[in-house]
Amino acid sequence: MSVVLDVELSGPLPTVAAFDASGTRREQAWLVVRLFTEPLAMVTVDIPPTGLRPDEVLAAARNAAPDALARRLAQVGLEPDALTSDGTPPIRTPPFLAGRARALAFAPPVTVVICTREHPDELRACLASLTEQEYRGFDVLVVDNAPTSARTRGVVDEFADRLAIRYTVEPRPGLSRARNRALAELQDEPGEHVVAWTDDDVRADAHWVAEIARAFVENPAAAGVSGAVVPAELRSRAQVWFEQFGGHSKGRGFTPDDFGPTTAQSPLYPLPAYGVGANMAFRLAALRRLNGFDEALGAGTPAQGGEDTLVFSRLLHGGATTLYRPAALVRHVHRADVEGLRTQMAGYGAGLTAFYAALIRQDPRVLAELVRLVPRAWKDLTSSDSVRVSTVQADFPRELFAANRRGMLAGPWRYFQGRRALRGRRPGPVASPAAVGLR
Repeated sequence: MSVVLDVELSGPLPTVAAFDASGTRREQAWLVVRLFTEPLAMVTVDIPPTGLRPDEVLAAARNAAPDALARRLAQVGLEPDALTSDGTPPIRTPPFLAGRARALAFAPPVTVVICTREHPDELRACLASLTEQEYRGFDVLVVDNAPTSARTRGVVDEFADRLAIRYTVEPRPGLSRARNRALAELQDEPGEHVVAWTDDDVRADAHWVAEIARAFVENPAAAGVSGAVVPAELRSRAQVWFEQFGGHSKGRGFTPDDFGPTTAQSPLYPLPAYGVGANMAFRLAALRRLNGFDEALGAGTPAQGGEDTLVFSRLLHGGATTLYRPAALVRHVHRADVEGLRTQMAGYGAGLTAFYAALIRQDPRVLAELVRLVPRAWKDLTSSDSVRVSTVQADFPRELFAANRRGMLAGPWRYFQGRRALRGRRPGPVASPAAVGLR
């Protein structure tokens, strides 16, 4: 088993025990290295039978991102050697924290949307994390997708006095339909309003909403923002294997980046330019220009995914700017069983190629661009040093690669299956029942 820990270098560092409270042996520590709350790296450290002392935690953390750490310490007049396992308070307010404070003084209102279907326990934990947010200028909209019970509504009721929260129902199954229902509920909000999306199996970092709001304040031209997704736990081999395959971050790391007309990044490939549905935010005006999400993509459709990637790609292909800001961090609870992981890997493969089928359907001219990208994509699929496989260890099951590739082969066909199912149906919410305001 592995343990995932935040390591804040400006404060006292922890001792990492070799055994948890139940007596289970911890083999590795996955450390999210932070300085003045800013995440700088994630590093994996083997835990000896005696555990990790604070000075050993410090040594591993310092080695994870030495250049980034040195630059940020220099901003407050400190050298790397000034760090100790007992904590090092800054001489003056770090620029990172000062910048966040300035931005929050002008930050726009944010609506956090969670689309969920019969996962009350997961939803409860997600909402609990939102009660701990540093920035309070946000509300929450829970979209109950094709419910078969009142359990989701019951969980929302539990948070009526802790969050500014609303509840609505999308009766038709499908994540994109639920996302479009949320957009219908926000139809009276101005275009500059920010909508942040996350999933019920996510735990938001305390600074998540603040960093999303900050990104839009500091970059008025940005249409979208994505952030880092790290594991919330690594208690099973399946969870570790998913993270080895790139997890939700897919090699993005912890370096902020901008994507748009002036960058070399293709809007079609490779994937690090894109965000992920568990941690993405957009100005409403940008989503309205795209007419929302493609309802033949996403969980609950034959394609199983791809709706989030399509939105980012269409924005970039249309000349918009999107940002990657790892300080907007969330933690995802990965599937713990191997069969669930196998299904997920197949779904990711199908969603990827279904996304490309959707792009071609909407604009056949992109086909020529995609053909030019085939050699690079083939190299990434087959090379041992590609972002997708370079972190895979010897114990990673080959069958998971096979499941992912089978999904890729099936993706275009599944997308058009989804399109056929939509024929004769009005896209988007058929009606817009009023969301129930609980505060």
